[in-house]
Amino acid sequence: MADFKKERTLVIIKPDGVQRSLVGDIIQRFEKTGLKLVAMKFAFATEEQCEKHYSKDDAWCESKGQIRVKDMENSGLPIEKPAIEYGKDIIRAIYAYMTAGPVVLMVWEGNKAVGIVKKIVGGTEPLTSDVGTIRGDLTIDSYDIANLDQRAVRNLIHCSDKPEEAEREVKIWFDNSEILKYRLINDEILYDINLDGIKE
Repeated sequence: MADFKKERTLVIIKPDGVQRSLVGDIIQRFEKTGLKLVAMKFAFATEEQCEKHYSKDDAWCESKGQIRVKDMENSGLPIEKPAIEYGKDIIRAIYAYMTAGPVVLMVWEGNKAVGIVKKIVGGTEPLTSDVGTIRGDLTIDSYDIANLDQRAVRNLIHCSDKPEEAEREVKIWFDNSEILKYRLINDEILYDINLDGIKE
């Protein structure tokens, strides 16, 4: 049986989050939930790491490219290449975005960490992300303007989508030796069956 209390997820504060000095605000949102930070580093992402991380195949590029083509048709823009090439442009734009400046890489641990972090981060597009989420509150980008500018949407942060995806992603950015195991006092309040010993 899975130990939900030990579930881990990857969070990357992207170059726009770093440049806008939002690192502290973003970390604080996760800390306030009771999640435990078990790994963190400040680094430049490489294109090789991005390729492993996003690992999109031709089917994905074709699918996303078809959406881009449909949006362009609806906007009256000329279609100049096959859909798959527009999909590959999306990936190239993401690599350029992720390697444009330093990123903050983190691993958070706790009960249903993947789902908790996804809820706090919000939907991929800031424009339609809920109020109260990181993307909904801290940025205003949209797919429309990103597509017009032929760039990736600047949405501040990446988080893993599923626990198995988190496992794969963490290995790309961290060695096992970089992930700390330690006791956090908060754990007793969050997870102990009884709250014995609080009263004097």
